[in-house]
Order: sequence, then structure tokens, then C-alpha cells
Amino acid sequence: MSVAPMMDWTDRHCRYFHRLLTRHTLLYTEMVNVGGILYGGTERHLRYNAEEHPVALQLGGNEPVKLAQAARLGEEWGYDEINLNCGCPSDRVQRGAFGASLMKAPQLVADCVKAMKDVVDVPVTVKHRIGIDKVEDYGFVRDFIGTVADAGCTVFIVHARNAWLQGLSPKENRDIPPLRYEVVHRLKQEFPQFTIAINGGIQTDEVVQEQLQHLDGVMIGREAYHNPWWLARWDQLYYGAPENTLTREAVEEAMVEYMEREAAAHGTSWYAIARHMLGLRHGLPGARRWRQVWSDHRLKDSPAREVFALAQAQA
Repeated sequence: MSVAPMMDWTDRHCRYFHRLLTRHTLLYTEMVNVGGILYGGTERHLRYNAEEHPVALQLGGNEPVKLAQAARLGEEWGYDEINLNCGCPSDRVQRGAFGASLMKAPQLVADCVKAMKDVVDVPVTVKHRIGIDKVEDYGFVRDFIGTVADAGCTVFIVHARNAWLQGLSPKENRDIPPLRYEVVHRLKQEFPQFTIAINGGIQTDEVVQEQLQHLDGVMIGREAYHNPWWLARWDQLYYGAPENTLTREAVEEAMVEYMEREAAAHGTSWYAIARHMLGLRHGLPGARRWRQVWSDHRLKDSPAREVFALAQAQA
């Protein structure tokens, strides 16, 4: 199991929160542009909490030399995996000629992967779509994987939708192109020697378990963020761990302690952290009032523990 890289969502505070819920699930950073790492402040882009392991660094870029430099820094900082983004369809990413548009240049992706593999010992993996625009050609994604695999990549995380590079926003690209899980299953059949995980639209344990009959892993995106308590079952269901005895209250208390540490060490506002846990009471009575307290900007200057007490009174 893994939680998908999600821009503006899976920052280090979000990952710390998710790690409280599951010890074994692989967590991914947001996509980090290699330019940000190399020229925009390495610490700001790579700093994370030791508790987050196992944690993967997702890179955005298209220049083998720069990607290798960023990957080396990622390994030095202790990331457990380096992942290349070949799936993001945003206009900004397209203008940089990386993300999903890289699928049109599989040899360049292979060169990028080889450059990174040459300088790091941790796994180098690729996350990609099943196609570009409205062309639903299995041969396109099959040949993409084949070319990239020749450079030594053995792990592919496949978002089971095409990326439409024109006419859709990133949000629409997560909903409108149809899901085609059967394409990912076919890839696994054709490349049984590789680790292939699926991503896209998966929201229940039933669907996860069905996908695991065909594939090596499942990556969850928005549902993990909006309904995070689901993660608390994963260690038991998918890793053979004992039943989780966590409570939501204990997780919230741990997050308050984290907020206090972050405020003392880095001056981080609790408000920047609390936004990631607003789904913790999803579906429970009082959840709406609880969320309102933790998202009330008028309380920004109050100590986190005071806000916690107010929220508890509403739960």
C-alpha cells in the first residue's frame, strides 16, 4: 500500500499524520521540481520527519544530469526511494516539458532513470499514466514501460487513466478520462518480472483486495486524504500486523504534540498542520463542528492545545 504524491497535500505534516495511522504504508512527497532542490533551498524542499519512513521522494524534471544531482541529494537526506513523475498533466508542468508529457519521450525517461540509478543505491521508480490524450492504444504504454525498463527500472506505479494534455484541468484529469484497470492488469501479465502498482479512483478495501489479486501494490490518493481513518486498518489487513488499537482521540493528541514541537522548532503555525487532519472524524457525529474549530482562521494565534480543547468540546 502507498499514499500517492499529491500537490499541496502530502507535505511533511500530512505524512507525519498518516504515519500515526499506518506504520508500513509507503508515503510519497509532493512532486518536487529538481530546480527547487538544486537552486531553491535544498533543506526547505527535502526536510522531513524521521518518523515518516518508509518515505519516497517524487521528482519532477526532464534533464538527466539535474535529476541525478537531485536524486543523490534525496538519498543523502535519507529517502527510501526516488520516483520520477511521468503523470502530472498540469499546464505549468507541461510548459516545463515534464510530468505526463514525458510519456511521449520514453527514451528520455530511460536516460533520466539511468542517470539517477547510476548515482544512488535506493530504488528508482516511475509513476505514469496509461496513455496521453484520447488515444487508447495499449501498445503506447507497453512500449513506454519496455523502454524505461531497459534502463533498469523495475517498479512502475500506473495511474489507470489517460492524461489529456489539452482542455482539462488537473482536477478534471483525475475524474474525466475513464479508468481502465484492465490495461494495468494486462501490463502485469506482459511484464510479470516487474513490480506494478495501480492508482486511480480506489476507495474501498474491497476494490484494494480485488486489485491485489492481479497486481503487486495499490496506491491511494484523494480517499486517503479525505478519509484518513481508513489507513488505520491497512497494517492489519495488508501487512499482517496485530489489530490497531489506536483511537482518533489519541491521534489528535499526538498531532497537537507535533504542532507544539513544530511551533517551537520552526515557528510553524498549527493552522498549516491541522488542515491535513480535517478528515479524521469523517462520518462521525459532530465532525462538522469539530472541523470548523480546527479550520477557524480566527484562532490562528491561539496555542494549539487551546484549539484542541475547543475542538474536543464539539466532538
